[in-house]
Amino acid sequence: MHAVALLIFTCIVIAGSVPGARAEVGEFASGLVLHSLAYAALATLWFLGSTGSGLQRALKAVLAIALMGAFDESVQHFLPYRSGTVHDWLVDVSAATVAAILLTALLARVPMPHAVRAAPERAR
Repeated sequence: MHAVALLIFTCIVIAGSVPGARAEVGEFASGLVLHSLAYAALATLWFLGSTGSGLQRALKAVLAIALMGAFDESVQHFLPYRSGTVHDWLVDVSAATVAAILLTALLARVPMPHAVRAAPERAR
């Protein structure tokens, strides 16, 4: 799942770097909606691909999105036709946080085999 998330993220960064592409997509959805949906989906993939307790998986997902969002905004900062903003990064992290909280709550309520819920401890 992490590889899928990274592939999608790479596509987001590349598509966002194409001159005029963001303006065209902006006709259908605002930046807030685009950032929220994209980064919540990436957080979901990261959460599902992680191991550990729900809290551990949530923290991994939010941290991964914080790093991805910071990278995306940094790239935009250096493009003359885009602007990287802290506001957009905060939207990314907020969307990831909401997704991670919902997934953690769902994980706690849905009975799952032990192997899926958390990685087994290895004997030393």
